This record gives sequence, C-alpha cells and structure tokens, in this order.
Amino acid sequence: MEIHQVLVSASFGDASTNAAMELRSLLRRIGPSDIFARYYDDLMAPEVLPLKLYARRRGSRPEQDVIVLHATIGEPEVFSFIRERPERVVLVYHNMSPSAPFEPWDPAFAGLLDGGRRELAAIRDRVTLALAPSRFSAQELVELGYRDVRVARLVVDPAVLRATPPDPATTNHLDTMVEGPVVLFVGQLLPHKRPDFLLEAYHALVTYLLPEVNLIMVGAGRIRRYQHVVQTFAKELNLSRAWLTGSVTQQQLVSFFRRADLFVTASDHEGFCVPLVEAMAFGLPVIARAQTAVPEVLGDGGLLLPADGSPLLLAEAMATVLTDRAVRDELVERSARRLADFDPDTARATLLESLLDVA
Repeated sequence: MEIHQVLVSASFGDASTNAAMELRSLLRRIGPSDIFARYYDDLMAPEVLPLKLYARRRGSRPEQDVIVLHATIGEPEVFSFIRERPERVVLVYHNMSPSAPFEPWDPAFAGLLDGGRRELAAIRDRVTLALAPSRFSAQELVELGYRDVRVARLVVDPAVLRATPPDPATTNHLDTMVEGPVVLFVGQLLPHKRPDFLLEAYHALVTYLLPEVNLIMVGAGRIRRYQHVVQTFAKELNLSRAWLTGSVTQQQLVSFFRRADLFVTASDHEGFCVPLVEAMAFGLPVIARAQTAVPEVLGDGGLLLPADGSPLLLAEAMATVLTDRAVRDELVERSARRLADFDPDTARATLLESLLDVA
C-alpha cells in the first residue's frame, strides 16, 4: 500500500505545504509516500512532484493505495484528477476563505475559492475520511454532508522553530535600527487577514497612546494589487515605524519573534492559525480577535477581543499589554500553559492513527 499526497499549490512557508511535508515524514515510516502538486514554486522543486507524474508511478496498486488531498482552494484539474482516480481519498481540509474579501482585488482568485466549495460538495462521496485542524473547519464539512469527519490538529513543533538560529543580519538590524517596543504580526498579506484593521489600530496607538512603538508585519503579499494598497495606506497614515517585510526565511522569522514584545492578529478568518502557536512558543503575550477558529486555538492563552471590536479597542489593548507589567506577565503565563496543549507528538499520533484506520 502507498499513501501519497496531493496539493493544488505548494509554496515555501505555506501552512498546508508544511503540513504535507510533516505528514510525509510520518507516512514514509510505513511505505512509499510522495507529494504531488498542480502548481509549485522553484524552491519546492526538490520536495514536490508535478501532479501529471502521479499516474506514471511504477508498481502502484490503486485499489489498495490512498490519496491524501489537501484542500485550500478550488482547481478544476485537481478536482477532475480526484474524481477519476480509483484510490481511496482522505481529505485534509485546511479551510477555504470566503471569496467576498478577495473580489475587489483578484476576481479570478475569488472564483477559485467559490469553486473550491462547490468541488468540496461534489467529491463528498469520494472521500473515505475527512480531517480538519479545528472544530470550526470540521463543522463546515459536516454541513456539506461529509460523514466521517475528525479533528486532527496541525503538527506544530515549537522546539524546531526555537532551535533555529536567528538570521544574523536581521538580528543586527533589529538591535541597531529598531528602538522601542515591537508589535509583531505574522501571516500572508491578504484581505481576510485584515492588515488594514491592524494598521488602523496601530495608527491610533502611536498617535494617541504610545508613539515609540514599532509594528512589524511579516508575510508574503500574494496579491500584488492588494499589497500595494496596504503599503500605500501605511504611507498615507505616516506610519514611519511600521515595517512590512514581505516573505522571509525561517531564520529571519526567528529573529523577528525573538525581538518582539507582543504578538497581534486582527484576522477575520482562520481555519487554525499556526502563528498563534509559534508566538506562544516564544513566550510572547498574544492579542487576537475572536473570529472563526481563533478562540478555539488560542483558548485562554491570550487576550481575545470581541469579533466586532473596533481598531481603537485593539489600540487600547496593545497599550495596556505593553505598559502594564502585571497584565503582560499574566498573558505570558497563560500562553505557556496553553502551549502544552499543542504537543507535536500527540498531534502526530492522532493524525497517523486516523490514516491507519483507512489503510
């Protein structure tokens, strides 16, 4: 028996790609296992095979094999591939963002999100088992009529990230050029992550409360038009201490985590949100809005603001955490306790046990 994985797109640093790489290391303890993708960037070429090569594998026995499909967005070619293959299918649902926030910036991408939900419904009867990283995401599949849906958290191993040496040049820049407290956000620069909301809150923070605070927003801008608008918005607000880094290496990411005083996300939609766990691993206090899967992942490990709270409320919360030592210490203690709930070995065991039920 062989278990192989299929992604629509594989890219360096992407959460679903990282999940596939982690799962592959587990599956190779059992037998042959590769990752196939319809699209992948050059950095992934040594690790990911083109989807068109799947059918050319030698010695495969489709009636015994399993395909693990990672669902993040629609793609007709992948959808057709799954419909036509005879192997059993396990769905790993990383959640699909609502299309509405993307419509003004990239209608084609918004169409793929809408199409992805239709494809999820259409392949329901082809899927033997569906796995989701949160109850929030699992409930979406239940509502689509999936029968065997289980929650299997993403494997996030904080020890690996903490053991990664920081990037010397980035660390030197932060030590010599960045003065004052640092608020950190990590996530792709996309509409549903609400960088605009965070910039509004930061503007209020430095204008009325704490002018010496820096904001570092780490993450790739996948939609060029939207990235330009966010950068322009920061300039128009005269946010000279705001730094939008773009894509970074893991070593650079570690440098940012080690320099930060506070982690904040204003995201509207998350199926899990790995950076929350990473921030807790670095002992940072965390502030987030109570949206979608965020309360489920953060639990009592940080400060949850109401989903309908304003940017001004977020600004006041950031100021409180940065200036009130007792509040900060309490949040750090809570994040450390919450981090224990994300034991990577437990997550690996849950994931592998579920797959072996199918095998």
